This record gives sequence, structure tokens and C-alpha cells, in this order.
Amino acid sequence: MKIEFKHQQSAHCENGVISNLMRYHGFDISEPLAFGIGSGLFFCYVPFIKVNHAPAFTYRALPGIIFKRFAKRVGIKIKREKFKDPKLAKVRLDENLNNNNPVGLQVGVYNLVYFPDDYRFHFNAHNLVVYGKEDQTYLISDPVMETVTTLTDRELEKVRFAKGAFAPKGQIYYPVDFPEKLEIESAIVKGIKHTCKDMLAPMPLIGVKGIRYTARLIKKWPKTKGVKLANHYLGQIVRMQEEIGTGGGGFRYIYGAFLQEASGILNNPELEVLSKEITEIGDLWRDFALEASRIYKNRSAQVDAYVKVATQLEHIADREETFFKKLKKAI
Repeated sequence: MKIEFKHQQSAHCENGVISNLMRYHGFDISEPLAFGIGSGLFFCYVPFIKVNHAPAFTYRALPGIIFKRFAKRVGIKIKREKFKDPKLAKVRLDENLNNNNPVGLQVGVYNLVYFPDDYRFHFNAHNLVVYGKEDQTYLISDPVMETVTTLTDRELEKVRFAKGAFAPKGQIYYPVDFPEKLEIESAIVKGIKHTCKDMLAPMPLIGVKGIRYTARLIKKWPKTKGVKLANHYLGQIVRMQEEIGTGGGGFRYIYGAFLQEASGILNNPELEVLSKEITEIGDLWRDFALEASRIYKNRSAQVDAYVKVATQLEHIADREETFFKKLKKAI
């Protein structure tokens, strides 16, 4: 069984799954539009969740939330299931493929055999599309890969039932009902308002305040954690920014593309101007990552080095606070 499914590479997995599944069903939704409408842009310091023996830093909404928000705002319905029994999970997957219905899956990265070794770590919030099966091999459209690929029956089961934080539990999801016309204009406005609310929230661990809180932690880590652990934690920030799910800088670029597209749809030139501003902020995130990587790769023990990158992060927080206040007014 093989569904005529068009694979299109994207910068981020969940956005790519949304865009590719929507295109399969006849709706031309770009990756940036899916991301912006789904209010994917976020920041949160999550000390109670450990990834690779360090606290988590997320630059996006929780796994599955982007598609859930997108669907609700444009007027489609999606079905999502989790399983305890791998056999039942396989049956449900095969049923959909037999009905010519490609599906999204949440999987763990560590055992994805087509990923380069350097990118295979314990992270369970990756998304891909299964669009067919030949004998005991599943046909995979992974949005972050240039071309389609495959996984054997056992390989797919292993990643669908990976253990640890955000364990996917065989999760499967797909659209089941569509309106005649998607509510794109109102969905864009709702998506932007939600992102502004998140990033300007008066809570210490999320949004702009979360970025500032992280900057203060960086300054303290060499003394409170020791240089070795401070370097590991700093590396975690960069890893989750640049490698896990695209992250900080990359998400700002996607959001800039979203605002540019939204400007045309809503006939709002101010969004075009703001798209350039968030792209510049994305560059600042990349500069921060570069400086931070120099510290932990060189095992620097100089406190001034940590203060420098923390100051960069504080500047980013200032720029983002100004940006999201202007965006809130513009919409």
C-alpha cells in the first residue's frame, strides 16, 4: 500500500507534518503559516524536566499543541490516539494506510536509524508522516529530511514507544473533517494574540521573563554548579536552541516568514516591518549560541565569559519585549 503523498522538506517537524498533511487534503498551508496560526513560538525554562541530565529549555509550545491550536482556529477536526499496546497501535496505523489516509506520528529521535549519529539523542517529541507500507517496511515522510525514507516494522515500533520525558506512547494523529473554506484571517489574528500573551506573560519562567531568568542563572552557574556542570547546562541551552526542534534562532526566522505572509493576507504593512525585526532578533539568538558554544567547548573557567553571554541574552529579552508589545498593537 502506497499513498500518493508529496513530501516537502521543512525547518521544523510538527510544522512540516501539518503543512504536508494539509497539502495532501487540498489546502495550501505553508510551514510558517502553520507555525504562526498554531502559536508555536514560545520560551520556557523547565527545571523539573531533565533532558540529557540537564534542565530543559523549550523554544516552542508543547508537542502536539501547534497542530491542536491550528486545527481549532482554521475550523478542521483532528483525531489523536495513544496506545499502551504496540500491536493495537500497529493495527490502527495499518487501517489508516489501507484507507489511503497518511498519518502523523510522534516518535523518539534516539532510535531513528536514518538520522546521523550526532543527532540521535533522547528526545521524544519528533514528528513524521507515514504514507505507506511495503511488506514489513513503512514509508516515511520526515519533514526535516530532504527525501522520503523508510523504517522496518520493528524500527518504527521502537521509536513510537520510546521511553522517557514526553514518551509518545504510539501516538497517531490526522485530520478527519474539513470546512469548505479555512478561517485563515481570523486564525492568524488569534495565533498572533496568543503568542504575544505567552511571550509577555508575568511569570518568571516563561516568555521574556523566562529569558531574563535564564540569563541570571547563567551568571550564577560557575559558582553554584562548578565549571563542568555550568558548561553542560550552557551546552544544553544551545543544543535545545539549535539542534532540538529548530529552536530559538530558527523559530524567529520562521515567525518572520509567517508575519510576512500574514501581512499580505491581512493587508497589514506593519506586519511586514515587524517580520524584519524578528528576523534580526533571530540573528541575535544565533550570535548568543556561537559565543556560548565557545565557552563550553573550550571549557572556559572565566566568570566574565558567562557574564558576557548572559548580557547578550538580556539584550535579546529587551528586544523581544519591545517587539511583542509592538506586534500586539499592530494586530
